[in-house]
Amino acid sequence: PVIREPEHQNAIDESTASMAIYQFETCPFCVKVRRELKRHSLNIELRDAKNDPDVKAELVREGGRHKVPCLRTDNPDGSVSWLYESSDIIAHLQGTLGLNRT
Repeated sequence: PVIREPEHQNAIDESTASMAIYQFETCPFCVKVRRELKRHSLNIELRDAKNDPDVKAELVREGGRHKVPCLRTDNPDGSVSWLYESSDIIAHLQGTLGLNRT
């Protein structure tokens, strides 16, 4: 994993505090996203949309479908964004957080 100066990591953590990943433990696309989170030392809450009925219901009700992985972001204006597809999630995180794409 990436090791950052504490103040830089704190800034990244503040940016990711409003995010959550809805996922299944054994889903290969979820594994891909989790590896990227670990690789870049991103502290994003993981929500189990398979084994937790409340999380599953929230994903379907608010995100529109029971599909994982899904990135939920609480925006500063109070709106919520839902992003599906592992590659799109990774590209979004890289672009939003300015991560190295290597």
